[in-house]
Amino acid sequence: MNRWTITFFTILILGSGWLWWTRLPADASPARREPQPAVDHPAPDFTLTRFDTGEEASLSDFQGKPVVLNFWATWCRPCRAEMPALQATYERYGDDLLVVGVDQGEEAALVGPFLDEFGITFPILLDGDMAVGREYRILGLPTTFFIDSQGIIRRVHAGEINSAILAEGIVEIAR
Repeated sequence: MNRWTITFFTILILGSGWLWWTRLPADASPARREPQPAVDHPAPDFTLTRFDTGEEASLSDFQGKPVVLNFWATWCRPCRAEMPALQATYERYGDDLLVVGVDQGEEAALVGPFLDEFGITFPILLDGDMAVGREYRILGLPTTFFIDSQGIIRRVHAGEINSAILAEGIVEIAR
């Protein structure tokens, strides 16, 4: 095959993919891009196992305090990068705000060394079968939900979080 034939078929394949993607129903695309449940709606309750104690914990156990709920995994580079900011937030706010991490799809044996490496002391919940991640429609890691003391989601951030983004989200849930 000559170079022009290869180029033609490459353009044909890419063009077909683009046409298919742009012809998706309008209501299908947003659901695949935006994490749910929605801002200004109640955060769904769930029960998972705590890494540190092995006991069950529910999101409703934390009601009455603002919660920064972070979905992450040890293999995720942006998750690794944001851990120091999450830990600093946990230490800074103490009893006034709770930071909760939800590990997605991993065994405790993988999570422990990761937490030790970063000196993480905030509560970590294990979502081994990723059922909670599916309920929250996590489309990528990390994803962080800012939940006020009444259990209402006030902000969702998909992607790596830093101190500035944390501060903005905390202002919204501390009102």
